[in-house]
Amino acid sequence: MHMHDTIDQFRAAMRDAGQSPPDVIEADGQLHRYRVEGDKAGSKNAYYVLHLDGRAAGMFGNWKTGLRSTWAADGKRMSEAEREAFAKLIEAAKLKAQAERRAEHEARAIEARGEWAAAAPADPAHPYLTRKDVKPHNLRQRGGLLIVPLFDAFGLLWNLQRIAADGGKRFKPGRAGGLFSPIGDLTDPATILICEGWATGATLHQETGHPALCAMNAGNLQAVAKAARESWRGWTDLVICADNDRQTEGNPGVTYATAAAKATGAKLIVPQFPEGVPGSDFNDLAAIRRKRARHE
Repeated sequence: MHMHDTIDQFRAAMRDAGQSPPDVIEADGQLHRYRVEGDKAGSKNAYYVLHLDGRAAGMFGNWKTGLRSTWAADGKRMSEAEREAFAKLIEAAKLKAQAERRAEHEARAIEARGEWAAAAPADPAHPYLTRKDVKPHNLRQRGGLLIVPLFDAFGLLWNLQRIAADGGKRFKPGRAGGLFSPIGDLTDPATILICEGWATGATLHQETGHPALCAMNAGNLQAVAKAARESWRGWTDLVICADNDRQTEGNPGVTYATAAAKATGAKLIVPQFPEGVPGSDFNDLAAIRRKRARHE
């Protein structure tokens, strides 16, 4: 079988698995990373490794989507020796990929820490804060952008979210999983609230006095709840405060929050809205209550 045929087969396998292959595939047994359509500029979330010694075999995947697939030429089962050699190759590629990814996260974290250090405490009159009716708590500001810090459970800053005056939110590429933005005093909390957005956490903290960890998105709730469970032992109550995405197919807010609560033995609360009233999170609910109080 010619090398070109092998590479074409490998390409076809990638397509079948739902990953668009790169323009050029290097069959050198090394890990290669590349950018796929839809990725942020400069980010390379897709990877592959292909070797042609003995029987051609390879693996490919995408860190962002979690796809991972192995491939062997001709679809024949590999012999024990081939499988072992391949497993070693994959392991080496995986370790290299993890090391590269860590180095990238470290570099992004250093940038984030520099930006955080240079920023001033946020102006309480920032349009986003006044619209959401929350205090700035620990946020900082650069120009018109609010800066939300994202920490790991050890208190290390890894990334930042920026919020513009119009509420537009942007992350820089870098580490995101398991990170959160803390609000309130976390020294010896009896209860910790875990939610998605920063403004939601600010509202929850202001109304209950309990500290809040803002996971930034529903898919990160479980990782944050697990980190919290490990950092604050036993007697601290964890409460997952869901976004109620009633208007969205499958209600991701409640689905992810329920999974996070089950995985960590946390309590779960879901905001309930009057029929026909827009809103999904606890900040929206507080706004509705304020409006009603004004009208009564």
